[in-house]
Amino acid sequence: MVHDDGYFDERVAARYDESDETSDAGAVDPVIDFLVEIAGSGRALELGIGTGRIALPLARRGVPVHGIDLSKAMVARLRAKPGGEDIGVTIGDFATTRVEGSFSVAYLVFNTIMNLTTQAAQVACFRNVGAHLEPGGCFVIEVGVPELQRLPPGDTVRAFHVSETRWGFDEYDVATQGLTSHHFEIFDGRVERTSIPFRYAWPSELDLMAQLAGMSLRERWSGWRREPFTSDSRKHVSVWEKPAV
Repeated sequence: MVHDDGYFDERVAARYDESDETSDAGAVDPVIDFLVEIAGSGRALELGIGTGRIALPLARRGVPVHGIDLSKAMVARLRAKPGGEDIGVTIGDFATTRVEGSFSVAYLVFNTIMNLTTQAAQVACFRNVGAHLEPGGCFVIEVGVPELQRLPPGDTVRAFHVSETRWGFDEYDVATQGLTSHHFEIFDGRVERTSIPFRYAWPSELDLMAQLAGMSLRERWSGWRREPFTSDSRKHVSVWEKPAV
């Protein structure tokens, strides 16, 4: 069931910080280092700010951060953390929601661009970011490379997590570039299921979206430590730049 908070209601928000790879401080550090460098002396706009796992340490490094998020439950978790009340947040759809001021960097981490489940919404997001960026500003996205080439011929489902208490499976729909992540987890002796729809996009399609928004690719890496992006990369960190003049 989809709530006012989208798929990230209180039940999901309560466990979100424990379920994601960025819950490890060691994984967060290179993200912050990268964004601090890109932001320079300017402000940062986080799309899908969630519980603040990136925004809070980024703000502690001296970068003013404003966030956009649809989920009030996720933002409540941010507010409850030290420093959370000092982060400005606008509740809304980050594809279209506008906030005051301009920013030197806007960013989407950990596959969040795929929460926009149509091409039109993803294009609108790029255009929205372009309108928020100051001249010379950058849009940073971290997102996985679709795993289709690693699936056996004819298969459309892959397991991405298997443990004693939690299982996760991605189901692809190639015709629509759809991806549904199915999560099964044991709580209080029963299995709970959550299925969340996404839309995957190849790097070249994202580059075209950036062009439509008046931006161009500045750099692309396979990780936050600037590892080279290759045909074997499972994700990419891409930076598109708005013209300086």
